[in-house]
Amino acid sequence: MVIRPIPFDTQNPDGAPVRPRESEILDSIRQTFAEKGFDGASMQELARAAGMSVGNFYRYFPSKAAMVAAIITRDLEEVGQKFTDIATADDPLAALREGLHLRVAEECCDVEDASLWAEITAAAQRKPEIGNVVQHMEWGITSYLVAAFALIAGVSREEAERRFLAHAAMVVMLVKTTSIQAHGPSAQCRLSRDDLTALVQRLVDMILDEVAAARPKEPK
Repeated sequence: MVIRPIPFDTQNPDGAPVRPRESEILDSIRQTFAEKGFDGASMQELARAAGMSVGNFYRYFPSKAAMVAAIITRDLEEVGQKFTDIATADDPLAALREGLHLRVAEECCDVEDASLWAEITAAAQRKPEIGNVVQHMEWGITSYLVAAFALIAGVSREEAERRFLAHAAMVVMLVKTTSIQAHGPSAQCRLSRDDLTALVQRLVDMILDEVAAARPKEPK
């Protein structure tokens, strides 16, 4: 079974998958983006990190917004594969729970990746073109979750959207804010990342348990 997202409008012109060379460039610039920030990293610095001339770099990514769109497109492809694996697992609920627990832990501990997403999230508040692609990403993940919830609860996709859309949106919000809280300005306080991880994982469990409880009881 392949879990497909609910159709949604996208600002990505063609929705084309990221090509191998583009993917290599994205890998090489992630650290620079994370360290210097969206506004702080110049196109010259990003081109240097990729080992390319500025002119050649612009051929692949004419703007920072194009880079963010490519990062999101690639990450959504990976997310889609993970949800397909969940759908074909012997116990989809357990597989989803394990995957979300791991994601929460990564958001708390993977400094480079979490810092990158914190920068992108902050830029989305200031720049509409970035806000559009971030909204694209969040809605895509939300729709994958709704599809997984339909499978777990044993209901139709339409019924799952009606009953569990808020649940899915809350999971996305929890993971997103975990990254910001763990690596943003407030990370300087005495917040224990282990405590934060454990708390968010418990909240995720509550949401999943509520979805699973909606599954019709099998006749005895």
